Amino acid sequence: MIVEKITIHHPHDLNKAEISPLVMALGYFDGVHKGHQKVISTAKRYADEHQLKTAVMTFDPHPSVVLGRKHQHVRYITPLEEKMKVFEDLGVDIAFVVRFTSDFASLTPQEFVDQYIIMLNVQHVVAGFDYTYGRLGKGTMETIQFHSRDTFTYTTVAKLTEREAKISSTKIRECIAEGQIETVHNLLDRPYHTKGTVVHGDKRGRKIGFPTANIEQEDTYLIPRTGVYSVQIFVQNKWYDGVCNVGYKPTFKNPDEKVLSIEVHIFNFDHSIYGEEIQLKWFKRIRDEQKFNGIEALISQIEKDKMTALAFFKNH
Repeated sequence: MIVEKITIHHPHDLNKAEISPLVMALGYFDGVHKGHQKVISTAKRYADEHQLKTAVMTFDPHPSVVLGRKHQHVRYITPLEEKMKVFEDLGVDIAFVVRFTSDFASLTPQEFVDQYIIMLNVQHVVAGFDYTYGRLGKGTMETIQFHSRDTFTYTTVAKLTEREAKISSTKIRECIAEGQIETVHNLLDRPYHTKGTVVHGDKRGRKIGFPTANIEQEDTYLIPRTGVYSVQIFVQNKWYDGVCNVGYKPTFKNPDEKVLSIEVHIFNFDHSIYGEEIQLKWFKRIRDEQKFNGIEALISQIEKDKMTALAFFKNH
């Protein structure tokens, strides 16, 4: 089922009478991790029981872009397009994407509830225990009953933990930055996923017997820490296993030339794919990037990395 995406610009003129009665899951939902999934599945269960539609409300861009003191480029665990696909998998009917602007951010908690919950014909709200709304986040799940004007009910979803730590987008971002990709997989309940395009590289891999696809990553995604990973790559409508190097090629490059490269050696594959849009699923970190004393040592290590990745996919 395709999610109906409704982009809202503040102030909006949506007519409550034209909107089906909704159960609304509230959150930013970067990552749509296990905690977010619990919020959305709680909303869907309530909606199904009461024969209502399931909606989510998210925001674009990230609030920090507007609320931060200086301009910043934000990378995401799940950019908006990716988020929509996960919402779809979770059975969401409607996704309201609110353009996050300074005017929108300045709404009082009561104004937010009036305009973005009550006016959207929401019958029941579901959000995590730490959800905040309105200017400076002054509205909380403890104040929502007061702001509801008795027009909707609500459910607060308790903190979801993994090894006693709260599952959060911040934690997942930290794990991606540290290359802890298996932990990310566990917290998301799916492999970490990125997109990019195959571009021309220096073609050194082909000369040493390990041709690679040089990936220009979409800059909306977070890139895992430098190192070597077991990955799967989706290209020309098929998934292939492979081994990926994220790094600065210290064996070949001047250490002052800091240009990050993402290269994938695709197993059992021999096609020219320049210009192809690809997807990557990241499964396991094999090792740190390192500098080798010569080509032979590098070739030997790449062969070992390939064997490690092949063994991983054989066992998973």
